[in-house]
Amino acid sequence: MNESQKESTIFLRKLKIKDKQALAKLLNNKKIWNNLRDHLPYPYSERDAESFIESTEKDKHQHVFAIEYNGSFCGVIGLTLQKDVYRRSAEIGYWIGEPFWGKGIATKSIQWITRYGFENLKLLRIYACVFESNPASMKVLEKNGYINEGILKKAVIKNGKIQDEYRYYRLNPGIKDQDPVR
Repeated sequence: MNESQKESTIFLRKLKIKDKQALAKLLNNKKIWNNLRDHLPYPYSERDAESFIESTEKDKHQHVFAIEYNGSFCGVIGLTLQKDVYRRSAEIGYWIGEPFWGKGIATKSIQWITRYGFENLKLLRIYACVFESNPASMKVLEKNGYINEGILKKAVIKNGKIQDEYRYYRLNPGIKDQDPVR
């Protein structure tokens, strides 16, 4: 992210190995894990954090950033680029540590990464998958112009409970019917 994406106390930047302790501490929280996919381990260790940070440096299909608030690491946001006929789409994913909830951090971070996806990565579409048990995530997406395009009934199992998955999307406002990037 560039300097223009720094606003007051919220900043997106590249993840660093030095983030592993704060990442592990914040992500080792059942309230956060309850809203994330099961491939994320719980409990979450510093070794898990280190592996994750290293993987983001190697995977060209992921654009992942640390979120800072008042100079402190407070979460992660990223875009996972899709492949084949979906190559100009990305899935957005994010989480904010519990001590930082309710401060507008997710809203601002989603705004910036959406702009980054459209302007820098030339994406046509960004989408999100949200568990029915996470209305706060739905709200911050809607604040950023994401539209609920449907509900996948009984699509996920989290903590032994079957849930609906809400799908949100946002289109690049400069979208055309023909793909100029081939």
